[in-house]
Amino acid sequence: MTDTTAKAHALYEARRTRTAIPPFTDAEPGLGMDDGYAIQQELVRLLLADGDRVVGHKVGLTAAPMQKALGIDTPDYGPVLASTVYRDGDAVPLDAFVAPKVEAEIVFILGDRLEGPGVTVTQARAAIAGAVAGMEIIDSRIADWRIKLADTVADLASNGAMATSSRIVPLGDGPNSWDPRLTGMVLTRNGELVDTGAGAAALGDPVAVVAWLANTLGEHGVALEPGHLILTGALHAALPMNPGDVFRAEFDRLGPVTVRTA
Repeated sequence: MTDTTAKAHALYEARRTRTAIPPFTDAEPGLGMDDGYAIQQELVRLLLADGDRVVGHKVGLTAAPMQKALGIDTPDYGPVLASTVYRDGDAVPLDAFVAPKVEAEIVFILGDRLEGPGVTVTQARAAIAGAVAGMEIIDSRIADWRIKLADTVADLASNGAMATSSRIVPLGDGPNSWDPRLTGMVLTRNGELVDTGAGAAALGDPVAVVAWLANTLGEHGVALEPGHLILTGALHAALPMNPGDVFRAEFDRLGPVTVRTA
């Protein structure tokens, strides 16, 4: 039986000191997703005791290539902490992270409470107040990103920080509705095109990501609350962040969001 508390404290110290630790699965190859979530839950308890608070959730591993790389067929999730939320254009200090990478994502803001199981995509769409352009900074406190599933799940699903635009765009209904699956994205670094993507890269439909999250959390008695930010997953391969980089993601309908490194 794995020592959940010791592993959570190891990750807590790794976050505090910005010092990577070896993968838990090196010493315990049999660790699985459930073990990872048990460690994550204990780590969140430690972070909340410091005065932080949960303002949403991130869903990771929503793209088929990432699932294939880890040999799984399901996404993972972790909390979004208030201390890690930046605004469009903010300078993000690289020394706050261990090995940061950036991902452009569609971010939803909930208007109504969602509690699974049994939440449909239609119900999830109705509960969404709107969408914003977002970028997630993923980070791994596991050395050299040598992660297996249990390692990344334990490490808050490799969540580091996030930035969102301030313009909230309702999904609409009838002739005014739009489909997040078809939302295109263009990503530049220092003014040069580095990648493109579309909403459908996130589990086939970013709204389906919200339904999946509500149902998965609902199995543990946790609901998605009004105002929660929901990061729906990367639309492209993650890019390392270096000093002086300026990343700008421009989304159809949602507009741009910019992250600068400091």
